[in-house]
Amino acid sequence: MSPEGLDIALVEQARAGSTAAFARLVERHQQAVRAFLRRACGDWALADDLAQETFLTAWSRIGRLESGASVRAWLCGIGWNKHLAAVRSRARDRTREAAYEAGKPPQASAMSDERMTLEAAMAQLPPDQRACVALCLAADFSHAEAAEALGLPLGTVKSHVTRGRARLLDVLGGSR
Repeated sequence: MSPEGLDIALVEQARAGSTAAFARLVERHQQAVRAFLRRACGDWALADDLAQETFLTAWSRIGRLESGASVRAWLCGIGWNKHLAAVRSRARDRTREAAYEAGKPPQASAMSDERMTLEAAMAQLPPDQRACVALCLAADFSHAEAAEALGLPLGTVKSHVTRGRARLLDVLGGSR
């Protein structure tokens, strides 16, 4: 049987649900798909990942392959689309990371003494109290928003903020 004839038979069996026939198609074409993706990507690890994704997609779309069409060309087309999606995704990631870095305030090389004292004082607060203080005093949440975010009753949040604030002022030497 010719290679094309074998592919046609394997595709028909795979369409009927034969995982063994699809595995045979993968065996027959994985080297070509990997080689193509390695040349297209220039990154062997990424190419191998994309090849895996290509075969997973091919298995779910085997019914869409036209009768008599080249399996290798079809697989390489799926691989190419996976490659293009990866390139777009990396570009979006780089853009998002650049925007994030550009929007961050410049960091001081070392924490100021006041900041270290505040961090130490916050660390001494009980966890629930610390969370309420962090949300209401540092992040400008309303008491109701903090209660919702933390799953605590509104009165408890108000008490935690009042007690936490007083404790911080005592540690930091401020006036109430």
